[in-house]
Amino acid sequence: MSDALVGGVAPILRDMGRGAARLARRPDLERGRGIRALAWTVALALPACLWAIPADAQGVADAPTVILSGVPFTITMEGPDEGAADFEVRTAQGQLLGTGSVNHHVTAAASDLMVTSRDALPLQVTVAGTTHTVDATFAPGWFSLLPPLIAILMALLFREVVSALFAGVWLGSLAVAGFDPIAAFGVTVDTFAVPTLADTDGGHTQIVVFTMLLGGMVGVIARNGGTMGIVERVAPWASTHRKGKLATWLAGLAIFFDDYANTLIVGNTMRPITDRLKISREKLAYIVDSTAAPVAALVPISTWVGYEISLIGQGLGIAAEQQAADPTLAQALLESSPFGVFLHSIPYLFYPILALVFVFLTSATNRDFGPMATAEMRAATGGGVIRPGSTPAVDADAPTMEPKEGARHLWWNAAIPVLTVIFVVLVGLYRSGRATVGPDGSLMDVFGAADPFITLLWGSLAGALVAVVLSVAQRILTVAEAVSAAVSGIKAMVMACIILTLAWSLGEVTKELGTAQFLAQILSDALPLQFVPVLVFLVAAAIAFATGTSWATMAILIPLVIPLVVSLGGGVGFDGGVGYSVLIGAISSVLAGAIWGDHCSPISDTTVLSSTAAAVDHVDHVRTQLPYAVLVAVVGMLLGDIGTAFGLPNWIALLGGVAILSAFLRFRGRNVVEMGD
Repeated sequence: MSDALVGGVAPILRDMGRGAARLARRPDLERGRGIRALAWTVALALPACLWAIPADAQGVADAPTVILSGVPFTITMEGPDEGAADFEVRTAQGQLLGTGSVNHHVTAAASDLMVTSRDALPLQVTVAGTTHTVDATFAPGWFSLLPPLIAILMALLFREVVSALFAGVWLGSLAVAGFDPIAAFGVTVDTFAVPTLADTDGGHTQIVVFTMLLGGMVGVIARNGGTMGIVERVAPWASTHRKGKLATWLAGLAIFFDDYANTLIVGNTMRPITDRLKISREKLAYIVDSTAAPVAALVPISTWVGYEISLIGQGLGIAAEQQAADPTLAQALLESSPFGVFLHSIPYLFYPILALVFVFLTSATNRDFGPMATAEMRAATGGGVIRPGSTPAVDADAPTMEPKEGARHLWWNAAIPVLTVIFVVLVGLYRSGRATVGPDGSLMDVFGAADPFITLLWGSLAGALVAVVLSVAQRILTVAEAVSAAVSGIKAMVMACIILTLAWSLGEVTKELGTAQFLAQILSDALPLQFVPVLVFLVAAAIAFATGTSWATMAILIPLVIPLVVSLGGGVGFDGGVGYSVLIGAISSVLAGAIWGDHCSPISDTTVLSSTAAAVDHVDHVRTQLPYAVLVAVVGMLLGDIGTAFGLPNWIALLGGVAILSAFLRFRGRNVVEMGD
C-alpha cells in the first residue's frame, strides 16, 4: 500500500472505528448479540490496524511499474502533513539520480531519471529522511514497441482484431507482472481492461455509453421505418455511386464540431443509402474516417481547437523560459497569441487538408486503387457490400433492424432524432463552454472550453428518447416494441465496445511501458532546421500509430517541439520569414502526423468507431484505408513539410498536392463499374 493511499485511508478507518464503538454501546442492540459482538470487534480491531499506519502521508505517490533501459522516467513524491521536505532518488548502488523538495500536501516530480542496467534496481527514494524502495520491471527500450506491433501485425495478417488486441495487451501486461505469464492474464483484466473502461476523465465510459445510446436510437428508427424513409427520400438525389459518396462527404463536412459525433451520425445515417447504391462499406468507412477528424481539426469552432490552443500556449511559455537570455525573443513568445498561431498553422495542415480533398477526388471520379478498388468492384458487381466471410464490427443486417411489417416509411421519424442529437450536442457544447469561460468569451473560446463527452451523452440520450416517443405517439410501435428495438440496436454495438475497450487498454499499456517516450527519443536526432517539420510529422505519426491516440500524441510533442524549433532559430522575431514558417510547419506537423497515425492504426478509437458506423470488418477498413492515407501523407510531406520549409508558398504546395493526387488517380486508379449512372 502506498504512503499516499495510507494517508488518505487512515482518517476514514479512524472514523469507522469510532462509529462502530458507538454502535456497540447502543441499548437497542441487547438482543442482537451477534451484531454487537461484531461492532465491538471492528471498534477494537481498527485502531490496532491503525497502529502500524503512520500519520504522516509523505512518500512516493507514483512510480513506474516498468523502467526501460536508457529512457527517461518520472517518480512523484507527496509532501508531509506540515512544512516541506527534501527528497532524493538513488540507485541500488547509491548513485544519485535526482533531488528536490516538496511542500506539505502537494506533490513534486523527479523527472528525466534514467537507468541503463538492471542492477540499478530497486531504487531508493528518500523523503525527509525516510527511505522508500521503488522496485519495477526492467526491460530494453525496444520491448515497449512489441505490444502495439504484435497487435497490429496479427490484426492485418489474420484479419481478426479482438484476439490481436488481447495479445498486445497481454504482452504489455507480461512486463508489468514481472514477466510472469500467468499473472499477466490477471493484470490484463484488473489493471488495464476494467480501469480503462471505467475512465470517466478520459471520456472512455462516456464514449461507450454514447455509442450504446446512439445504437439504441438507430435500432428504433430502423424498426419504425424512418431509416427506409430517409433512403427513399434521398434516393432521387443520391441515385448513383458518385452522388452517394459525395453526399456522404458533404454530410461529414457539415458535422464539424466533434469527430466522434461526426463518425457515428454520418456512418449510421448514410449506410442504408450507400448499401442501396452498392457502395462498399469499406468505402463508406473510409469517407467517414477521413472526414471526421480532419474537419474537426481544421474548423476553429470544434472540440479539438481549445485543446490544441492550450498545448500551443504551453509550448510558447516553455520556449519563453528557455530564451530568457534573449529578452526580445522571450517577450515575443509571451505576447504571441496561441489562437493566432493556430490560425496561422491551418494552411500548413497538409495531411488533413489533402485527406479531405482526396476523399472528394475518389468520390467524384469513381476511381480507386489497391484493396479499396477490389472492394468497390466487388460491391458494384453484386458481390456484396461487405467481404464474404468477414466479421462486421456491428450486426446491422439482423432481422430486428428491419422495419416492422406494415410500418410506413416516414423520413422524419429518422431525421428528427438525428437532428435532435446534433442540436442538443451543439447547445450542450455552448452551455458547458460558456459556463467555463464566462459571458465575455469568444465563440471559439466557448467551444474550446466545452466538455464534449458529457454533451455527447446528452445528445444521444435525447435522440433515443425522441425516437421512442415518435414511434409510440404514432402507434407505429408499442412501448415494449420500441424498447426491444432499442435493445437490439444496443446489442449490435457490443462488439464495437469490446474492440474499443481492448484498444484503449493497449493504449494504456503503451503509456505504462513508455512507448511514446522511447519513440520520441530514437526519432529525435538533430537535423537541419528545414527538415524539422517532416521529422516532426514522422515522429507524431509513429507515436499515434503505435499508441492509437492523436490527443496524447499532441500533448507529448507540442510542448517539446515549439521550444526545440525556437532554439534552432525557428520563429525568430515572428516576422513571417522562413524561420516562422518552419515553426508553424512544425506545429502543424504534430497535429497532422497525429491525425495520420490515428487514421491508420487498428487500435485507434476513431478508426474503431468508423468501422462501427459503417458496419464493416475492422481489419478490412484498416487495410483499405491505409494505402490512401500513406499516399496523401507522402505528398503532404514532400510538397508541404519539406517544400514550405525551403520557402515554397503553402498555397502552391497545396495546389501541387491536389494536382499530384488527381494525376495519380487518373493514371493508376481503376474506374469502378457505375450502377445506374
